[in-house]
Amino acid sequence: MSKFSFMVVDDSLITQRKLSQLLEELGHSVAGTCVNGQQACEKYIQLKPDLVTMDITMPVMDGIEATKKIIESDPEAVVVMVTSHGQKQTVIDAIGAGAKGYILKPFYRDNVAQTLNKVINKYLNKE
Repeated sequence: MSKFSFMVVDDSLITQRKLSQLLEELGHSVAGTCVNGQQACEKYIQLKPDLVTMDITMPVMDGIEATKKIIESDPEAVVVMVTSHGQKQTVIDAIGAGAKGYILKPFYRDNVAQTLNKVINKYLNKE
């Protein structure tokens, strides 16, 4: 798998740290982190990461709204939702907002790697 840059968006600094560490262990880089959706929209424009991991439930602006705004500003953006909500409707709403996949908390290395590989192969490895 090629190395890609990520922006990690989560209001939990512990989750940010865990996911960032896992992404780096998988051979990727973390271009930046954000604590809410509004900050993510602003930083996305500056950082232009290859992928965004986006928590759904956050203060100021939730991940679904932030995903919509990021996709509006860059239709090629690749956003993967991160949620502890196994609720079907939440995942449907996230995909409807433009997310390309989702990862469930708690993180398991193999599950995260598998999801990211699918998303990368489908949306970023355009050869």
